[in-house]
Amino acid sequence: MTKANKAVVLLSGGIDSSTCLALAVDNLGSSNVIALNMFYGQKHDREIESARNVAAYYNVPYFEMDMSCVMEYSDCSLLKHSDKEIEHKSYDEQLRDKEVVDTYVPFRNGLFLSAAAAFAISKNADVILYGAHADDAAGNAYPDCSETFVKYMCEAIEEGTGGKVRLISPFVEVNKAEILRQGLLLKVPYELTWSCYEGGDE
Repeated sequence: MTKANKAVVLLSGGIDSSTCLALAVDNLGSSNVIALNMFYGQKHDREIESARNVAAYYNVPYFEMDMSCVMEYSDCSLLKHSDKEIEHKSYDEQLRDKEVVDTYVPFRNGLFLSAAAAFAISKNADVILYGAHADDAAGNAYPDCSETFVKYMCEAIEEGTGGKVRLISPFVEVNKAEILRQGLLLKVPYELTWSCYEGGDE
């Protein structure tokens, strides 16, 4: 991680963002890290519960933002107001018939990162950490996880904050297996995380 004084970590409660949080704490100490969770109208609360638990484990300040009003016009299957079922198919299978996967929430990460930039300035943080990785970008399954998207968001955030805030996406060039490898070295409490789009018991 490049030099920083204080970091805001976008924490969803899943493997990738929890590993980002561990990385930030390892580099900066818990007193210089803030966890920010975004509610976007998803169908279940398991992710949010996990985010709270992971933040508590690392003893970092934890905040939540409600972005659901922006998504109220989307019919994405992940959203509470949608009647669509979540597809149980691989990204490859889904992308044979459409441009993005069924669980792509329109420009969700762009929205989250923009809000996080404003939040970071308010909290005197100079970096935002975001856990996008290569598996989600493959085949353009999630366009707002791609290296190109991250590159331009980095530029937009730095320009739009007058150079006060930078975006760091430490996993954008690696796959989930590499994230897990790093996370295990950092002893991330993966038992507290939730990485399923559905809110069952397992």
